[in-house]
Amino acid sequence: MHGSGLIAILRGVTPGEVLGIGEALVDAGVDAIEVPLNSPDPFTSVERLAGALGERCAVGVGTVVDVADVPRAHAAGARIVVAPNTDPAIIAAAVAAGMRPYPGVATPTEAFTAIAAGARHLKLFPADAVGMAGMKAWRAVLPPDVEMLPVGGVDETNLAAWAAAGAGGAGLGSALYRPGDTPEQVGTRAVAMRRAWAGAAG
Repeated sequence: MHGSGLIAILRGVTPGEVLGIGEALVDAGVDAIEVPLNSPDPFTSVERLAGALGERCAVGVGTVVDVADVPRAHAAGARIVVAPNTDPAIIAAAVAAGMRPYPGVATPTEAFTAIAAGARHLKLFPADAVGMAGMKAWRAVLPPDVEMLPVGGVDETNLAAWAAAGAGGAGLGSALYRPGDTPEQVGTRAVAMRRAWAGAAG
């Protein structure tokens, strides 16, 4: 995958604060930022991020459960599409638009369904339910070029362990950003997580 492999999930972020948060994340070395669609006015936030930081990070949308949101996200400048579930139509629409889908998978069946639809990056969600042992078992049977990214319960205390178990990256949610946090707070957490990930990745 590109860059660090870490995706910052800014659930609840507003268009007014998104650039400050985004700049702090990019400065900390995080090079992918997801705005979940259940955030306030998410497409405006994506437009602002993509316009200001699109050359330095991959901007994306998350919690995508309606295929109609894929072209809207593309028009706003998103390059990645993250979903909580495996929907072949959303995966196919993202691939057709030249975007990178990250479908949510919680079973091997979902993983292989997502791969058949065109996904090469799988979001293990919820990661704490699948577990590191589960991911290792999947790794043995999935194609080697398919990347797995745990999301849910991932923070600086277990990033290294996930990396050692074979994760190609991770989605960082409330451990990194919560509504109302300042750019400085988010930047400090991002530096710690980036350091933990870089150390694990060698």
